[in-house]
Amino acid sequence: MSHIVTIQTQVRDPESISHACRRLHLPEPEFATVTLFSTTATGWAVQLPEWTYPVVCDVEQGQLQYDNFGGRWGAQHHLDRFLQVYAVERAKLEARKQGYSATEQALADGSIKVTIEVGA
Repeated sequence: MSHIVTIQTQVRDPESISHACRRLHLPEPEFATVTLFSTTATGWAVQLPEWTYPVVCDVEQGQLQYDNFGGRWGAQHHLDRFLQVYAVERAKLEARKQGYSATEQALADGSIKVTIEVGA
């Protein structure tokens, strides 16, 4: 039996953040306090391609802090891609921790289908 699930991503797992960064060929995230134009944020800093300031993942709150000045300091599609890959990596990691197998398939529309096999 198959089930379709839609996931609203909360970024709460540093290991999955690292996996997503490696998969996207980004620098390893660093836990730091960083400047975001006129403010600071503390958490796992992820430097996206061509972004002026990093995205800061607050894993306690599950939220992101960033300043891309409405796309002028960083293209939204880079953040969207990071969140998509984070969600895939998190789902696969959790499935494997539960003893399930997980596979993924890229779809023509840019989405990713993750299949989790429960039992044989």
